[in-house]
Amino acid sequence: MSDQNSPPVTYEVADGVATVTFNRPDTMNSLTTDTKVALRDALHQAAADSEARCVVLTGTGRAFCVGQDLKEHVAGLTSDDPGQLSDTVQEHYNPAVTAIATMPKPVIAAVNGIAAGAGASLAFAADFRLLRRSAGFNLAFAGIALSCDTGASWTLPRLVGFGRATQLLLQPRTIPADEAMELGMATTVVDDEAFDAEVAALARSLADGPTLAYASIKRSLAFSATNDLPASLDQEAQKMALTGASEDHLAAVKAFLAKEKPTFSGR
Repeated sequence: MSDQNSPPVTYEVADGVATVTFNRPDTMNSLTTDTKVALRDALHQAAADSEARCVVLTGTGRAFCVGQDLKEHVAGLTSDDPGQLSDTVQEHYNPAVTAIATMPKPVIAAVNGIAAGAGASLAFAADFRLLRRSAGFNLAFAGIALSCDTGASWTLPRLVGFGRATQLLLQPRTIPADEAMELGMATTVVDDEAFDAEVAALARSLADGPTLAYASIKRSLAFSATNDLPASLDQEAQKMALTGASEDHLAAVKAFLAKEKPTFSGR
């Protein structure tokens, strides 16, 4: 249980791993305005933090994040500011999901419990989605007569295909972790008792990896999604030139020739 004075989102860095944690377990980590501001700022901090070579986004308690805090939202609807919802998409949700998708380092969504609405969308933007077997996703938007946000219209079809994304968004339901794995929404599902160790192992592996190469691969994949083959080949050539001149590439080649395991600095 979180203290009323504790921050709604926490940020910690240890041994190259930055952990951004939703910290409102009493409300299943629902997103108030304060929480959304804290999340956006923590993700921007993680993206810029030279000490962080991998980022883990996770939640406290029994939920990952269930999306918009509806109590605060209803209060907004009955106030004198009816434009509040569209404003928060532009000011909070869009910058947060953009930070996850574009930061030059791997992002793990460590889905410790239910991820619904914008919470699910945030996880879809990550590079890895590691789920507890008791966790699940729910694209809850249509259930409360809203369109989708936080990038779901872009990320979900790329994970599960256009037809299945349409079905999941128009007919929202809770998708258990094992089904999410089958559909392509999860990258790994582990038993609850093994979850923390699996998250730590994956984060350690990524934080010890060639960070510049990871960033370049992420950028090339994102670029190719909206560009043709010739432009994508040019982008690949640029990123190959960048990584080919890196300290990590030289270290990897030397280690290969010496039949040793390379040690990467992330540069």
